[in-house]
Amino acid sequence: MVAARDDPGRRFGYQLTLFRVGLVPDPPALDSAWATGQAVMGHAAITDLATGAHVFSEVIWRAAGPLGGFGSGSDDDPVVAFARAPPGTPGRWTVALDGHGGFAIAMRDDARGIALDLALRPEKPIALQGPNGYSRKSAHPGYASLYCSLTRLATEGRVTAGGRTSPVAGTSWMDQEVGSSQLAPEQRGWDWWSLRLGDGRDLMLYVLRRADGGADWRNGTLVGPDGAVTVLEAGAWSAEATGRWRSPETGADYPSGWRVRVPGAGIDVTVTPMVKAAENVSRLVAGLSYWEGPVAVTAGGRAAGEGYVELTGYGPAGRLPL
Repeated sequence: MVAARDDPGRRFGYQLTLFRVGLVPDPPALDSAWATGQAVMGHAAITDLATGAHVFSEVIWRAAGPLGGFGSGSDDDPVVAFARAPPGTPGRWTVALDGHGGFAIAMRDDARGIALDLALRPEKPIALQGPNGYSRKSAHPGYASLYCSLTRLATEGRVTAGGRTSPVAGTSWMDQEVGSSQLAPEQRGWDWWSLRLGDGRDLMLYVLRRADGGADWRNGTLVGPDGAVTVLEAGAWSAEATGRWRSPETGADYPSGWRVRVPGAGIDVTVTPMVKAAENVSRLVAGLSYWEGPVAVTAGGRAAGEGYVELTGYGPAGRLPL
Protein backbone atom coordinates (compact mmCIF):
# COMPACT_ATOMS: atom_id res chain seq x y z
CA MET A 1 0.00 0.00 0.00
CA VAL A 2 1.13 3.53 -0.77
CA ALA A 3 0.27 7.07 0.31
CA ALA A 4 0.29 10.27 -1.74
CA ARG A 5 3.31 12.46 -0.97
CA ASP A 6 1.31 15.64 -1.52
CA ASP A 7 -1.65 14.41 0.56
CA PRO A 8 -0.71 11.76 3.19
CA GLY A 9 -4.40 11.23 3.88
CA ARG A 10 -4.85 9.84 0.38
CA ARG A 11 -3.81 6.19 0.49
CA PHE A 12 -4.06 3.41 -2.07
CA GLY A 13 -3.94 -0.33 -2.23
CA TYR A 14 -2.93 -1.79 -5.56
CA GLN A 15 -2.61 -5.11 -7.36
CA LEU A 16 -0.75 -5.98 -10.55
CA THR A 17 -0.62 -9.61 -11.67
CA LEU A 18 0.68 -11.05 -14.95
CA PHE A 19 -0.34 -14.68 -15.45
CA ARG A 20 1.47 -17.02 -17.81
CA VAL A 21 -1.24 -19.33 -19.15
CA GLY A 22 -0.32 -22.52 -21.00
CA LEU A 23 -2.76 -23.29 -23.83
CA VAL A 24 -1.11 -26.29 -25.48
CA PRO A 25 2.15 -28.13 -24.65
CA ASP A 26 3.90 -26.84 -27.78
CA PRO A 27 3.27 -23.97 -30.20
CA PRO A 28 1.33 -24.93 -33.34
CA ALA A 29 3.53 -26.07 -36.22
CA LEU A 30 2.91 -22.91 -38.21
CA ASP A 31 5.37 -20.72 -40.07
CA SER A 32 4.17 -17.61 -38.28
CA ALA A 33 5.57 -15.22 -35.70
CA TRP A 34 2.13 -15.29 -34.06
CA ALA A 35 2.21 -19.02 -33.37
CA THR A 36 2.31 -19.65 -29.63
CA GLY A 37 1.21 -22.14 -27.01
CA GLN A 38 0.79 -19.49 -24.31
CA ALA A 39 -1.30 -16.48 -23.37
CA VAL A 40 -0.65 -13.54 -21.06
CA MET A 41 -3.46 -12.50 -18.75
CA GLY A 42 -3.01 -9.28 -16.79
CA HIS A 43 -5.07 -8.12 -13.82
CA ALA A 44 -4.68 -4.75 -12.12
CA ALA A 45 -6.72 -2.97 -9.48
CA ILE A 46 -6.37 0.26 -7.51
CA THR A 47 -8.31 0.82 -4.31
CA ASP A 48 -8.64 4.44 -3.18
CA LEU A 49 -8.96 4.21 0.59
CA ALA A 50 -10.18 7.80 0.90
CA THR A 51 -13.15 7.39 -1.45
CA GLY A 52 -13.71 3.63 -1.24
CA ALA A 53 -13.46 3.31 -5.03
CA HIS A 54 -12.06 -0.03 -6.28
CA VAL A 55 -11.26 -0.05 -10.01
CA PHE A 56 -10.29 -3.26 -11.81
CA SER A 57 -8.65 -3.60 -15.23
CA GLU A 58 -7.64 -6.64 -17.27
CA VAL A 59 -6.02 -7.73 -20.52
CA ILE A 60 -5.59 -11.04 -22.33
CA TRP A 61 -3.21 -11.40 -25.25
CA ARG A 62 -1.43 -14.23 -26.98
CA ALA A 63 2.20 -14.42 -25.87
CA ALA A 64 3.60 -13.43 -29.25
CA GLY A 65 5.16 -10.43 -30.95
CA PRO A 66 4.30 -7.08 -29.37
CA LEU A 67 1.16 -8.40 -27.64
CA GLY A 68 2.74 -10.07 -24.64
CA GLY A 69 5.50 -12.31 -23.44
CA PHE A 70 8.04 -13.28 -20.83
CA GLY A 71 11.71 -12.34 -20.72
CA SER A 72 14.74 -13.74 -19.00
CA GLY A 73 15.12 -10.93 -16.49
CA SER A 74 18.79 -10.63 -17.45
CA ASP A 75 20.93 -7.55 -17.93
CA ASP A 76 20.31 -7.82 -21.67
CA ASP A 77 16.60 -8.47 -21.24
CA PRO A 78 15.39 -6.86 -17.98
CA VAL A 79 11.66 -7.34 -18.71
CA VAL A 80 10.31 -10.31 -16.76
CA ALA A 81 6.78 -10.12 -18.18
CA PHE A 82 4.76 -7.74 -20.32
CA ALA A 83 1.37 -7.36 -21.94
CA ARG A 84 -0.01 -4.79 -24.31
CA ALA A 85 -2.24 -2.25 -22.57
CA PRO A 86 -6.02 -2.50 -23.11
CA PRO A 87 -7.37 -1.37 -26.49
CA GLY A 88 -7.40 2.41 -26.66
CA THR A 89 -4.49 2.82 -24.25
CA PRO A 90 -0.93 3.14 -25.61
CA GLY A 91 2.01 1.28 -24.16
CA ARG A 92 2.48 -1.93 -22.20
CA TRP A 93 2.01 -3.37 -18.76
CA THR A 94 5.45 -4.44 -17.52
CA VAL A 95 7.36 -6.01 -14.67
CA ALA A 96 11.10 -5.49 -15.14
CA LEU A 97 14.35 -5.63 -13.20
CA ASP A 98 15.85 -2.20 -12.60
CA GLY A 99 19.51 -3.29 -12.65
CA HIS A 100 20.02 -2.39 -8.98
CA GLY A 101 18.36 -5.32 -7.24
CA GLY A 102 14.83 -3.94 -7.50
CA PHE A 103 11.88 -3.85 -9.86
CA ALA A 104 9.96 -1.39 -11.98
CA ILE A 105 6.26 -2.02 -12.64
CA ALA A 106 3.89 -0.10 -14.86
CA MET A 107 0.33 -0.32 -16.18
CA ARG A 108 -2.27 2.01 -17.69
CA ASP A 109 -5.92 1.81 -18.59
CA ASP A 110 -7.10 5.17 -19.85
CA ALA A 111 -10.72 4.06 -20.17
CA ARG A 112 -10.80 3.05 -16.48
CA GLY A 113 -8.77 6.08 -15.42
CA ILE A 114 -6.07 4.19 -13.53
CA ALA A 115 -2.29 3.80 -13.88
CA LEU A 116 0.74 2.62 -11.93
CA ASP A 117 4.37 3.62 -12.42
CA LEU A 118 6.34 2.34 -9.44
CA ALA A 119 9.87 1.43 -8.38
CA LEU A 120 10.20 -1.35 -5.78
CA ARG A 121 13.30 -2.14 -3.71
CA PRO A 122 13.52 -5.25 -1.48
CA GLU A 123 14.01 -4.62 2.23
CA LYS A 124 14.23 -8.34 3.07
CA PRO A 125 15.65 -11.37 1.25
CA ILE A 126 13.44 -13.71 -0.75
CA ALA A 127 11.18 -15.84 1.45
CA LEU A 128 10.64 -19.42 0.25
CA GLN A 129 7.05 -20.46 0.86
CA GLY A 130 7.54 -24.06 1.92
CA PRO A 131 10.56 -26.37 2.10
CA ASN A 132 12.96 -25.15 -0.61
CA GLY A 133 10.07 -23.14 -2.01
CA TYR A 134 7.92 -26.23 -2.65
CA SER A 135 4.38 -25.31 -1.64
CA ARG A 136 1.97 -28.24 -1.48
CA LYS A 137 -1.72 -27.66 -2.21
CA SER A 138 -3.20 -31.08 -1.41
CA ALA A 139 -2.51 -34.45 0.19
CA HIS A 140 -2.62 -35.88 -3.34
CA PRO A 141 0.74 -35.95 -5.15
CA GLY A 142 1.35 -33.45 -7.92
CA TYR A 143 -0.75 -30.59 -6.59
CA ALA A 144 1.91 -28.05 -5.66
CA SER A 145 3.77 -24.99 -6.84
CA LEU A 146 7.16 -23.35 -6.57
CA TYR A 147 6.41 -20.27 -4.51
CA CYS A 148 8.52 -17.40 -3.20
CA SER A 149 7.82 -13.90 -1.89
CA LEU A 150 9.43 -10.55 -1.34
CA THR A 151 7.36 -9.50 1.65
CA ARG A 152 8.61 -5.92 2.06
CA LEU A 153 9.46 -3.73 -0.91
CA ALA A 154 10.07 -0.01 -0.39
CA THR A 155 7.89 1.58 -3.06
CA GLU A 156 7.75 4.99 -4.71
CA GLY A 157 6.45 6.45 -7.95
CA ARG A 158 3.07 7.57 -9.26
CA VAL A 159 -0.50 6.32 -8.99
CA THR A 160 -3.40 7.56 -11.10
CA ALA A 161 -6.93 7.09 -9.79
CA GLY A 162 -10.10 9.10 -10.06
CA GLY A 163 -8.63 11.31 -12.76
CA ARG A 164 -5.73 12.47 -10.60
CA THR A 165 -2.06 11.43 -10.60
CA SER A 166 -0.22 11.52 -7.28
CA PRO A 167 3.42 10.91 -6.33
CA VAL A 168 3.37 8.12 -3.76
CA ALA A 169 5.56 6.17 -1.34
CA GLY A 170 4.85 3.06 0.69
CA THR A 171 5.48 -0.67 0.96
CA SER A 172 4.56 -3.56 -1.34
CA TRP A 173 4.54 -7.37 -1.33
CA MET A 174 5.50 -9.41 -4.40
CA ASP A 175 4.82 -13.11 -5.05
CA GLN A 176 6.02 -15.43 -7.77
CA GLU A 177 4.31 -18.79 -8.10
CA VAL A 178 4.92 -21.45 -10.75
CA GLY A 179 2.74 -24.52 -11.12
CA SER A 180 1.21 -26.77 -13.74
CA SER A 181 -1.73 -28.24 -11.81
CA GLN A 182 -5.11 -26.75 -11.01
CA LEU A 183 -6.72 -27.40 -7.64
CA ALA A 184 -7.31 -30.98 -6.52
CA PRO A 185 -10.70 -32.39 -7.62
CA GLU A 186 -12.37 -31.82 -4.25
CA GLN A 187 -11.13 -28.23 -3.90
CA ARG A 188 -13.20 -25.18 -4.83
CA GLY A 189 -10.98 -22.18 -4.09
CA TRP A 190 -8.72 -20.53 -1.56
CA ASP A 191 -8.47 -17.83 1.10
CA TRP A 192 -5.03 -16.15 1.20
CA TRP A 193 -3.62 -13.59 3.61
CA SER A 194 -0.40 -11.56 3.32
CA LEU A 195 0.10 -9.46 6.44
CA ARG A 196 2.93 -7.10 7.36
CA LEU A 197 2.93 -6.74 11.13
CA GLY A 198 4.03 -3.59 12.90
CA ASP A 199 6.78 -5.43 14.79
CA GLY A 200 8.62 -6.22 11.54
CA ARG A 201 7.29 -9.75 11.01
CA ASP A 202 5.36 -10.85 7.91
CA LEU A 203 2.69 -13.53 7.83
CA MET A 204 1.50 -15.51 4.80
CA LEU A 205 -1.40 -17.94 5.26
CA TYR A 206 -3.67 -19.80 2.89
CA VAL A 207 -6.55 -22.24 3.14
CA LEU A 208 -7.68 -24.35 0.18
CA ARG A 209 -11.39 -25.04 0.58
CA ARG A 210 -13.62 -27.94 -0.38
CA ALA A 211 -16.93 -27.36 -2.16
CA ASP A 212 -18.71 -27.58 1.22
CA GLY A 213 -16.60 -24.66 2.51
CA GLY A 214 -14.45 -26.74 4.82
CA ALA A 215 -10.66 -26.54 4.84
CA ASP A 216 -8.93 -29.19 2.72
CA TRP A 217 -5.33 -27.96 2.96
CA ARG A 218 -3.60 -25.22 4.95
CA ASN A 219 -0.14 -23.68 4.78
CA GLY A 220 1.61 -20.71 6.31
CA THR A 221 4.94 -19.01 6.92
CA LEU A 222 6.15 -16.37 9.34
CA VAL A 223 9.03 -14.18 8.16
CA GLY A 224 11.08 -12.56 10.90
CA PRO A 225 12.41 -8.99 10.85
CA ASP A 226 15.75 -10.44 9.69
CA GLY A 227 14.11 -12.41 6.86
CA ALA A 228 14.32 -15.82 8.56
CA VAL A 229 11.38 -18.01 7.49
CA THR A 230 9.45 -20.31 9.82
CA VAL A 231 7.06 -22.79 8.20
CA LEU A 232 3.77 -22.94 10.12
CA GLU A 233 2.11 -26.34 10.34
CA ALA A 234 -1.64 -26.50 9.82
CA GLY A 235 -2.38 -26.75 13.53
CA ALA A 236 -0.12 -23.82 14.45
CA TRP A 237 -2.51 -21.10 13.27
CA SER A 238 -6.15 -20.26 12.72
CA ALA A 239 -8.17 -17.68 10.79
CA GLU A 240 -11.79 -17.32 11.86
CA ALA A 241 -14.19 -15.23 9.78
CA THR A 242 -15.95 -12.51 11.77
CA GLY A 243 -18.32 -11.14 9.10
CA ARG A 244 -19.64 -11.51 5.54
CA TRP A 245 -20.06 -9.34 2.45
CA ARG A 246 -22.36 -10.21 -0.45
CA SER A 247 -21.48 -8.88 -3.89
CA PRO A 248 -24.38 -7.06 -5.52
CA GLU A 249 -22.89 -7.86 -8.94
CA THR A 250 -22.13 -11.60 -8.74
CA GLY A 251 -24.10 -12.66 -5.68
CA ALA A 252 -20.95 -14.17 -4.17
CA ASP A 253 -21.02 -14.31 -0.37
CA TYR A 254 -17.47 -13.64 0.85
CA PRO A 255 -16.06 -13.73 4.36
CA SER A 256 -15.20 -10.18 5.41
CA GLY A 257 -13.02 -9.77 8.48
CA TRP A 258 -11.06 -12.36 10.45
CA ARG A 259 -9.46 -13.13 13.76
CA VAL A 260 -6.01 -14.53 12.99
CA ARG A 261 -4.06 -16.37 15.67
CA VAL A 262 -0.60 -17.96 15.76
CA PRO A 263 -0.32 -18.84 19.46
CA GLY A 264 3.26 -20.06 19.33
CA ALA A 265 4.37 -16.70 17.91
CA GLY A 266 2.24 -14.55 20.21
CA ILE A 267 0.02 -13.35 17.35
CA ASP A 268 -3.67 -12.64 17.96
CA VAL A 269 -4.93 -9.96 15.57
CA THR A 270 -8.07 -8.71 13.89
CA VAL A 271 -7.96 -8.34 10.10
CA THR A 272 -10.48 -5.92 8.59
CA PRO A 273 -11.05 -5.04 4.91
CA MET A 274 -10.34 -1.36 4.31
CA VAL A 275 -12.92 -1.40 1.48
CA LYS A 276 -15.53 -4.14 1.48
CA ALA A 277 -16.44 -3.87 -2.21
CA ALA A 278 -13.04 -4.96 -3.59
CA GLU A 279 -14.28 -7.66 -5.96
CA ASN A 280 -12.61 -8.14 -9.36
CA VAL A 281 -15.11 -9.21 -12.02
CA SER A 282 -13.77 -10.15 -15.45
CA ARG A 283 -15.39 -8.91 -18.62
CA LEU A 284 -13.10 -11.04 -20.78
CA VAL A 285 -13.39 -14.47 -19.11
CA ALA A 286 -16.92 -15.65 -18.38
CA GLY A 287 -17.49 -16.47 -14.71
CA LEU A 288 -14.12 -15.24 -13.47
CA SER A 289 -14.53 -13.23 -10.28
CA TYR A 290 -12.70 -13.01 -6.96
CA TRP A 291 -12.15 -10.64 -4.06
CA GLU A 292 -8.75 -9.03 -3.54
CA GLY A 293 -8.16 -5.94 -1.48
CA PRO A 294 -6.26 -4.16 1.28
CA VAL A 295 -6.80 -4.97 4.95
CA ALA A 296 -5.94 -3.33 8.27
CA VAL A 297 -4.46 -5.34 11.14
CA THR A 298 -5.25 -4.42 14.74
CA ALA A 299 -4.49 -5.92 18.14
CA GLY A 300 -6.31 -4.82 21.26
CA GLY A 301 -7.94 -2.04 19.26
CA ARG A 302 -4.62 -0.57 18.17
CA ALA A 303 -3.00 -0.53 14.73
CA ALA A 304 -0.73 -3.56 14.33
CA GLY A 305 -0.06 -3.80 10.59
CA GLU A 306 -1.59 -3.98 7.13
CA GLY A 307 -1.81 -6.37 4.23
CA TYR A 308 -3.84 -7.91 1.44
CA VAL A 309 -6.35 -10.76 1.23
CA GLU A 310 -7.45 -12.79 -1.80
CA LEU A 311 -10.62 -14.92 -1.83
CA THR A 312 -11.47 -17.19 -4.77
CA GLY A 313 -14.07 -19.81 -5.61
CA TYR A 314 -17.06 -18.03 -4.10
CA GLY A 315 -20.34 -17.33 -5.82
CA PRO A 316 -22.44 -19.22 -8.39
CA ALA A 317 -19.62 -19.46 -10.96
CA GLY A 318 -16.52 -19.17 -8.82
CA ARG A 319 -14.07 -19.52 -11.66
CA LEU A 320 -10.46 -19.07 -10.54
CA PRO A 321 -7.94 -16.46 -11.76
CA LEU A 322 -5.48 -19.00 -13.21
